[in-house]
Amino acid sequence: MSKVRADNYSNRLGTGAPDFPDGLRVTGTAATFSGNVSIAGTLTYQDVNNIDSVGMVTARKGIQVLADGINAVGVVTATSFSGSGANLTDIESGVANFVASGTIPNGATVVVNTDGTVGVITQTAGNTATFGTAVVFESANTQDVSATFDSNSNKVVVAYKDAANSNYGTAVVGTIDTDGSISFGGATVFETGDTRYISAVFDSSNNKVVIAYKDHTDSEKGKAIVGTVSGTSISFGIAAEFESGTTFYISATFDSSNNKVVVAYMDNGNSNYGTAAVGTVSGTSISFGTPVVFASVSTAAIAAVFDSSNNKVVIGYDDGSSGDHGHAIVGTVSGTSISFGSAVEYEVGDTNDVVATFDSSSNKVVFAYTDGNNSDQGTAIVGTVSGTSISFGTAVTFGSGTSISDKSITYDSNSNKIIIAYADGSASDEGNVVVGTVSGTSISFGSEVVFESGGVKTTATVFDTNTNKFAILYEDDDNNDYGTGIVGDVKTTNLTAENFIGLAAEAISDGATGKITVPGGINTGQTGLTTARKHFVKNDGTGISTVASSPSVVAGTAISATKILVR
Repeated sequence: MSKVRADNYSNRLGTGAPDFPDGLRVTGTAATFSGNVSIAGTLTYQDVNNIDSVGMVTARKGIQVLADGINAVGVVTATSFSGSGANLTDIESGVANFVASGTIPNGATVVVNTDGTVGVITQTAGNTATFGTAVVFESANTQDVSATFDSNSNKVVVAYKDAANSNYGTAVVGTIDTDGSISFGGATVFETGDTRYISAVFDSSNNKVVIAYKDHTDSEKGKAIVGTVSGTSISFGIAAEFESGTTFYISATFDSSNNKVVVAYMDNGNSNYGTAAVGTVSGTSISFGTPVVFASVSTAAIAAVFDSSNNKVVIGYDDGSSGDHGHAIVGTVSGTSISFGSAVEYEVGDTNDVVATFDSSSNKVVFAYTDGNNSDQGTAIVGTVSGTSISFGTAVTFGSGTSISDKSITYDSNSNKIIIAYADGSASDEGNVVVGTVSGTSISFGSEVVFESGGVKTTATVFDTNTNKFAILYEDDDNNDYGTGIVGDVKTTNLTAENFIGLAAEAISDGATGKITVPGGINTGQTGLTTARKHFVKNDGTGISTVASSPSVVAGTAISATKILVR
């Protein structure tokens, strides 16, 4: 029998499908099954191009593909993978999901919080200072140090007396880096004579540095000279006299309302009266109007500052006719002259070593001084200018030591803090710093911080508005009196050496779950990277840089201008 033709097959009883105990071979071109097909043994097939399954294909032990791979149009799901994965493409790796605490921009540097959430790196103003490494700017005996910040070139200019070079007036240009370091160019002489009572100020209208000083060699005359910063050097014009007689206690400030330099000083040739002269910068020269007496008494410890809120010059001084009590007076510049209101007493004790700055956040003048009637403690007081007068709050002591001297002061406009540097005579004149916060008519201070464990003299403090850091320039008494500079910062960061987790792989909303590129992954949300260079996490949250911040935390290695391998 070669063929059996039938429409249906059943078992012998007609109750179901027939059994084929010895097997069944189908040699036709196709077989169609409308119901389920159950195979208890092995299903062997050859020369099959496609398996078309509407549902799921399940293999009990595995699927072996000998060639050409698996082409999956949909989703491939597995509980685990084995092998190196070297030939895998378009696979997202090195990425983990985290819940954001605060909004996280794409590409931002991210730290993990103690609760397991992640957030961006931030900085906040603290009440103490941290410091970098001290750098020598003059390897010789350096005295009468003064400094100012040139906001046009973003440079610190230091003026001083070089005792190893015939006491010549000398200047250097310093550059503060974001990592908290400072470097200096070569020294330039601005006065070939014995130079004392140096006071440097920046004229922001003409983008010039003005240095006022006493020329001890030339009959102790008061002089000023204009400097121009270029790169890491400074050049000078010709000095001009503002006082032909013997001059002491020089303090210069810049009136940005009238674009004038105001120099306050003691005129020894006129009964030691407190006197002020108004200077006008033109090119590389300066000229002065007629000096004006602001105190017809013996004055000392003079400190001048400009109140930019009220457009007034404020001068603090020691009034010798009243037992050296601290006084202050308000001046109004008009043309090349200045007029004054009435003096106000702010300290009834012996007032020495007066310095001053202006807090532009609270619009207050701050004086710091040594209180001779209180164990020579460092003291500060807040002044409020109204018209041509000034009133004061209650004086506050700072630091824990006594015999405080060689003070300098500046205002940190980024954190709205007052910074005072000084020598602590009760601790072998070690260099200390305190950070002050003005509130109303008072000021409070954080703990003092040592920036130089050896003795210091003639400190000068200046704030760099470019890097938002301050620098202290000083005579290092324990290092041959070398001129030295150090950079400080009053901000604190939430970045530590351990909590950096990676870079945001996408923008994440506050409280949402998003992707972070973790170590081993490649982040593509960057710009301006230097290929093949190690990059560090910036401690202010502004990204990554080839320059390390403090703390020094490696972000990874750039593999292109926009991609970094996170480490």
